[in-house]
Amino acid sequence: MKTFSPLFLLGALGVLSAAASDAVAVDTSQWKCESCPFEKAGSGATLELGAGAVSADSAKFGDSTGLQKKGGFLIAGGAARHRSEEGLFGNMVASDLGLDTRSIAAEVGQEGLYTLRLGYAEIPRHQSNGAMTPFLDAGSAVLSLPPGDATFRSADLSTQRKRLDAGVSWTGMENWTHRVEARHEVRDGTQRSAGAFATTAAQLVAPVDQVTDQIEVSTAYATRHWHATLAYQASLFRNGQESLTWPFVALTNNPDVPTLRGQLALAPSNQFHQVMATAGSQISPTVQASAELAIGRMTQDAAYLEPTLNSALVVTRPAPSLDGRVATLNASLRLSVAATDRLRLLLSAIRDERDNQTSSLDYPSVTTDLGVLGPPRSNQPYSFTQDRLKLSADYRGPGSLKTSVGAEQDKRERTLQEVQTTRETTTWGRISAMPVDSVSLALRFAHANRDASDYHSVVSIVAPQNPLLRKFNMAERKRNSGGLRADITPAENVNLGVGVDLASDHFTGSQIGLTESRSRSVGADVSVAISEQTQVHAFAHAERSRSNQAGSEPFAAPDWTGRSEDVSKVAGIGIKHVALKGKLEVRADLVGSRSRSELNVNAALPSAPFPNATTSLDSFKLAATYRWNDSLSVLADYGFERFDSRDWHLDGVAPSSVPNLFGFGEASPRYSVNVVRIALRHRF
Repeated sequence: MKTFSPLFLLGALGVLSAAASDAVAVDTSQWKCESCPFEKAGSGATLELGAGAVSADSAKFGDSTGLQKKGGFLIAGGAARHRSEEGLFGNMVASDLGLDTRSIAAEVGQEGLYTLRLGYAEIPRHQSNGAMTPFLDAGSAVLSLPPGDATFRSADLSTQRKRLDAGVSWTGMENWTHRVEARHEVRDGTQRSAGAFATTAAQLVAPVDQVTDQIEVSTAYATRHWHATLAYQASLFRNGQESLTWPFVALTNNPDVPTLRGQLALAPSNQFHQVMATAGSQISPTVQASAELAIGRMTQDAAYLEPTLNSALVVTRPAPSLDGRVATLNASLRLSVAATDRLRLLLSAIRDERDNQTSSLDYPSVTTDLGVLGPPRSNQPYSFTQDRLKLSADYRGPGSLKTSVGAEQDKRERTLQEVQTTRETTTWGRISAMPVDSVSLALRFAHANRDASDYHSVVSIVAPQNPLLRKFNMAERKRNSGGLRADITPAENVNLGVGVDLASDHFTGSQIGLTESRSRSVGADVSVAISEQTQVHAFAHAERSRSNQAGSEPFAAPDWTGRSEDVSKVAGIGIKHVALKGKLEVRADLVGSRSRSELNVNAALPSAPFPNATTSLDSFKLAATYRWNDSLSVLADYGFERFDSRDWHLDGVAPSSVPNLFGFGEASPRYSVNVVRIALRHRF
């Protein structure tokens, strides 16, 4: 049997376009007004029904798509609308009703008076790629082991998120509007975890049984010259499973050896409450001002688990729960001044605070449920404040010349961390112009310099840090970045864009840690209207980033260096063609990407290099819509996707390959999947 490649299909569509360009007239019957301010009165509905098939099982391909299983699936969806002459309206949209990604949204209301909204959606996540586990009852809060030798069985690592949204908004007295939004979200399934006894560790399947409720209530007042909003937000998180218990993975048939069990705490229930206020004013025709203020509070008071399940250990907790309390503040002030017809000045001041009011207590150091070793350790209630001051100017010069310049000061104060204060000053500029009618150029550049106060190791961190270490997010740094973009229109039906971006970071005071990073990228895109019936677009992008770091094996001066390099390339081409006097529309897209991650270490004692990690993705999609008549259309599409990855962290590592680890034994994701769909769309 002879097959045709995706490139052949794209070429065939191009030939079809050339043959039909002179014979097919433009069909404007389906054109819609995209700028009409009001919908016309009337009713209508669309129903979409069909079937599809997936050629292979793949957790990676099905992640967030609902197409993880081989076999057929139902295509069901649609939309409906109604609007009366009196302004009553109703809309509903449903999609993917036959998949785990199903969603439905509806709203009804009276134009200018009120709107009621209701929505439901599901989002699947599939994270397992052949995971194995020796434990029974995976997904429950208590794991167990069968008697005898370890037998590994398949472990599913996936979650399903179900979200229900409801809301209402209405107009009150003159210039007043009110809104209430609520969301109820349930997330269940399984996820990764890990635990250890002495020198033996195991990857564990942890249960997920979480509920998050969110609500926002707001009222707003607006006139021609100023506006204000007051709102309250709340987020309540509840975990139906507070812990995960598992047995020590040291299988024995000796009944005199007791079974040790470990226990891990899962995400604790918590709450967040916040009050927000915003205001803005048109002070004069040339001056605008706005301000925002948000005051929040986070709390977490879930009861502690027992420090150990080992009855031979007597351990006393300093408190029954954390009683965690964090106060937050976010405030901003913005001012915009049109100094002249060509010059506009922008000024903003932003302050963010996180005040951790949780008590710091000493906790006993229970080591893998086998003993209390070392001195007590205390929790560290980190706090910070961040102040940002921004000033910029936009100038519209003669002709097409536009320039923008600005400066920003970012100051951060931290507690209980290695660096108390950092100050970063950034200056930047942008300039754009059209030297000729068919060419538009845009240039941007920025320079940032971050200074830090003295670096001190935090004594409460175990094990101790090398005093020469500098964490990259708090270390002194010089950053430069820039980019150039050109958009060219060589012909009326051709648009071409080319861009390049460069960036570099130098950590000037870091002897150990990240010392330097660089990145560069280049991209191009082109679109061509071959005829009124056929349009073609293509793009390509490549990026390379490198980083260097230094370390010390003897906990002293640096004696080894490492360099990582990541390279990614992606390119694609697509075509859209209308034929048969506008009844048939065909679309085809071909995309390919490649990436490589390389890690090299230079040490006093040479060692074998790390293998490269690579990924490749090829995707082809072909879709056609045939309009049988004004109310009935036939939709068909075919998709092919091939993904291949190589990761030395996973490949070749069986569940028991590491002597002191019972792992999942996963392999890097690889799949080759075909998807076919065909459906009917009927308009009422």
